[in-house]
Amino acid sequence: MAKVAYVKNYPGFLTLTLVCLTVLYAPLIIVTIYSFNSSPSIIIWEGLSLRWYKDVFFGIESAKFKAAAWNSLSIAVMASVTSTTIATAAAIGMVRGKAFRGRNASFVLISMPIMVPEIVTAVATLIFFSAIGFVLGYTSILVAHIVFCVPFAYLPIAARLRGIEPVYEDAASDLYASRFQLFRYVLFPMLLPGILAGLLLAFIVSLDDFIITNFVKGAGVETLPTAIFGAVKQGIKPNIMALSTILLFVSICFVTLSYLLGRTGSQAKHK
Repeated sequence: MAKVAYVKNYPGFLTLTLVCLTVLYAPLIIVTIYSFNSSPSIIIWEGLSLRWYKDVFFGIESAKFKAAAWNSLSIAVMASVTSTTIATAAAIGMVRGKAFRGRNASFVLISMPIMVPEIVTAVATLIFFSAIGFVLGYTSILVAHIVFCVPFAYLPIAARLRGIEPVYEDAASDLYASRFQLFRYVLFPMLLPGILAGLLLAFIVSLDDFIITNFVKGAGVETLPTAIFGAVKQGIKPNIMALSTILLFVSICFVTLSYLLGRTGSQAKHK
């Protein structure tokens, strides 16, 4: 038999990796550090302080930030719950349902928002809303986020569902369980880690979205990303760095939790 040659060393790979990581994360680290700067300047360091975090919650612009935060959180909660419900039903139909013509095409359609550039999705959504006379505002953001978040919730749910052996459902059916009982007492508990992972991923995608939101939000409605963008256009201030750091921390927490839930489900599957 011919021997397989394994490449153990990739010249230049480590350097390229370090360069990419630096370009990706150095700006985030700098913003985080300078959000604790006591100076009103964004380039002069004068010592550690929480004054700009206090300014976010109690400063002149705090009312605007609080309204934007409420819009972001409420939209993210409703969009993530709705999109996860749709994604769960779609995953069960695609993975556990009977084979049907067009299944591959259906999967492509579900995954389309991930593959298509977000700016294209934003423009298409705006054109569609304008064509049907849909008023732009809070509701238009919610509808757009629900549609956009479905594939992000679908992928971890479908992956978890594929890892569940059908024998459990077959055993429940042999014991005369109804379809609802089969889902409620057998499939749902085993699928729960994937559902929660999809829910958290959809939540953070909705919370952080800027491009689609900026196109379909209409006048007078702001979310945290659009509020930050609007404030930056008037000049970068330290309170914007503090607000960005808070949003970054929340995103990291939810992404980490989603990863841990998905990992827990994967480990439980192999036990």
